[in-house]
Amino acid sequence: MSETQTGVRVDLAREGAANVATGLPVLDHLVTELALTARFRVALEVAPGSADEAVVAAGRALGGSLHGLVTANAGRGWALVPSDEALASAALERDDEPRLVTNVDFSDQRVGGLSTDVASRFLEELARAAGLNLHVRLIEGADPQHVLAAIFKAVGAALGQACRPVPDSKEDQ
Repeated sequence: MSETQTGVRVDLAREGAANVATGLPVLDHLVTELALTARFRVALEVAPGSADEAVVAAGRALGGSLHGLVTANAGRGWALVPSDEALASAALERDDEPRLVTNVDFSDQRVGGLSTDVASRFLEELARAAGLNLHVRLIEGADPQHVLAAIFKAVGAALGQACRPVPDSKEDQ
């Protein structure tokens, strides 16, 4: 099995934008939701390969590109974000022992023809490559598409905080 080729660029922005081509429309949509909520400009391309290889490569590439931003800036963030009837939270911080901790298990569900554990695999790779202790909680939601959107938006909002400088307070001056 050859290494899946990826190209990625992430920049901070006032408004998020994404050009994502992983070969998996569901993942493209979810990464776009993450980028918009984080206020990142993301360009991510994954060369054709198996679905599992594409998910791993995309998560690893995006996480690797965020590592420097997380390390050089606030390094932690949290969010509570809805998507239709679903509500999810995400909290993260830099950590020498990166991990994904979640209460979401959709291993028997499918969205867009893919098992939804694709999302957890992506987030696990992202957390490892970015050096994050990432906690994701589903608070409410039944529709798998809405649940995944809420999760990716919450992770995006938390990443947006973690990748920006801590504002100077007047007390520090």
